[in-house]
Amino acid sequence: MTEKFLYSLARPLLFAMDAEAAHHFTLPALKRAAALGLTRLLTPPPADPRTVMGITFKNPVGLAAGLDKDGAYIDALADLGFGSIEVGTVTPRAQAGNPKPRMFRLPGAHAIINRMGFNNGGVDAFVANVQASKFYQDKLGVLGLNIGKNADTPIERAADDYLLCLEKVYPYASYVTVNISSPNTKNLRQLQGGSELDGLLSQLKSAQARLADRHQRYVPLALKIAPDMDGEQVKNIADALLRHKIDGVIATNTTLSRAAVDGMQHGAETGGLSGAPVFELSNTVIRLLKAELGDALPIIGVGGIMRGADAKVKIEAGAQLVQLYSGLIYAGPSLVRDCADALRAR
Repeated sequence: MTEKFLYSLARPLLFAMDAEAAHHFTLPALKRAAALGLTRLLTPPPADPRTVMGITFKNPVGLAAGLDKDGAYIDALADLGFGSIEVGTVTPRAQAGNPKPRMFRLPGAHAIINRMGFNNGGVDAFVANVQASKFYQDKLGVLGLNIGKNADTPIERAADDYLLCLEKVYPYASYVTVNISSPNTKNLRQLQGGSELDGLLSQLKSAQARLADRHQRYVPLALKIAPDMDGEQVKNIADALLRHKIDGVIATNTTLSRAAVDGMQHGAETGGLSGAPVFELSNTVIRLLKAELGDALPIIGVGGIMRGADAKVKIEAGAQLVQLYSGLIYAGPSLVRDCADALRAR
């Protein structure tokens, strides 16, 4: 496959660069290629529509949030053949994120550790980028907008940040993801527990109802959760999702576990670990969620998908859709087609 061959040539050059520098090189390069029409030479996966959260996805393989935090590369990324594009996480105000270096590759484990810290240009710039994209303007596909809280917002006021972001992004989203599971914003994962989660979901659902009435359009809400939970914690989250009638759940974010990378270069760096080591952790959460939720609420599976067969395992575990991120760094854009092909063969 042409894209596999081309990426095999580019990867050594990219991996010779600092991980974050490579990220900031690749996305503008992809955008330039798209402007020249080169990305349209890629062969997109055949249509394989799936209806989830009341939305029709042209295929079940989506882009996970985090790759395009500001929504600045939507059109270029869409040319890679994804069934959906999720951008963000965005916060109300612009913030620089954590000090550099803050992203590390662990090639021996096909993994990445990042402690980016929701670096982004703020929700107003984010919305302007979304509005400017041809993907949004021409309604070319499913666009997920992922929202979070500013690092300096006290955790007891976190709901204010989510509600502000929800109001700003709602008119432009196919669905909105509420990210309460990044390990890189202090105390954020506290929102996954008990009364904090109930309070947040209750306020979000009330806001969703008001916004649906105002815009005459219902935009589903999905909750993105962490892999670092036991069965009881997953059960409590599932109960809250059902009780508040949340529309979907994305499982999972990055892990704090280092068991799979112990002793490796960069293995002790703080931050969230993604890539192959999170595969089974996220699958376990998906299976637990499926046991609690049944068919009442859809699961989007993400974490450690490095090849088509991995995407299939996610679906067999109970997910209805999958998302990719770290696997793209190691396998390149052909991973989208590989996963789509594996799932279409079901």
